[in-house]
Amino acid sequence: MLELILVYFTSLGVALYATPALIRVAILKRLTDVPVEDRKIHKRSIPTVGGIIIYAATMFSFALWYKIEDGMEYAEIYRSIEEFKLIIATSLVLFFVGVKDDIIGTAAVKKLFAHILVALILVLIGNIRITSLYGVFGVWDIPYWASVFVSLFTYVVVVNAFNLIDGVDGLAAGVGMLACWAFGIWFIFAGNYSLAALAFSLAGALMGFLVFNFSPAKIFMGDSGSLIIGLFVCILAIKLIEFPVDKLDKFWVHISKPMFVIAAMIYPLLDTLRVFIIRTLKGQSPLVADKNHIHHHLIQRGYSHTKTVIIIYGFTIVTIGLSLLDFFIPDANIGLIILGAIALLFLFFVLILNRKHAKVS
Repeated sequence: MLELILVYFTSLGVALYATPALIRVAILKRLTDVPVEDRKIHKRSIPTVGGIIIYAATMFSFALWYKIEDGMEYAEIYRSIEEFKLIIATSLVLFFVGVKDDIIGTAAVKKLFAHILVALILVLIGNIRITSLYGVFGVWDIPYWASVFVSLFTYVVVVNAFNLIDGVDGLAAGVGMLACWAFGIWFIFAGNYSLAALAFSLAGALMGFLVFNFSPAKIFMGDSGSLIIGLFVCILAIKLIEFPVDKLDKFWVHISKPMFVIAAMIYPLLDTLRVFIIRTLKGQSPLVADKNHIHHHLIQRGYSHTKTVIIIYGFTIVTIGLSLLDFFIPDANIGLIILGAIALLFLFFVLILNRKHAKVS
């Protein structure tokens, strides 16, 4: 437990110490995000390469405190090292794709290709994939080909979901931090130090970055940050879902792992699904950026950046809490209904805001 505290505060310290210097360099070299009327909601140029600090702080802390757990067999040690290597390799790919996009831009198709390449490496080489739906929709084990397809789809969706919600000061960093806290605590109870360390190293980096990214933001994370958050959160989510039940205590064994994971990522998943459906119905490409996200609507209805992200943080925390009700209602389908109901209530809340705004106008 002490080492996990060190993991968290190491990445937090690196982010707090290094971010001001990065802000000065980014301004000097004009690595800033220039406001665009139809897409942006900020009014001034702001450095947009904060993902460099998030990635550096996370990997420095994780690598510094990474260790092979006592009592592990040779096969488990080999597996742990291989996964560590793959996490570094795949994160480097997305990191540099993100940096390129932040500085000179990258075509959406090329970014999608990078997402698929990374997903293929993790699924086919790393075997980090979803092998069962664990009772969701009444489905348990699935064939290998379906496992590969579901896993690839999950990687692409989650990485893009965190990338798409990076539109309000402190939103992507805060939601990512909450997800990492949830997953990190889960892995502590599961007794897996390595995965808990990855979760808390990213959570610490995001906490430090939030000091400068919370409204009014002094720096944005850019794609170099949001893609990394999405990748690491997705890896943690899949490892959590696939974690052996026989290693869990009496409480967590009754909690639906897929529902807990979905609850931790509910906002980016819900908002991405909503936006993609709307764009498709309008005949637009789902990958074309716009200002139709829920957080954009909240801003347009008069909520400040701070109030907007606090609403979404609260929604995420409540949903995570509700997913724990599975302990009292041990049925994955009921858990899905609970999360679905919360999602609908949130959408209803947004619709009410729309009506109020229409009346005022």
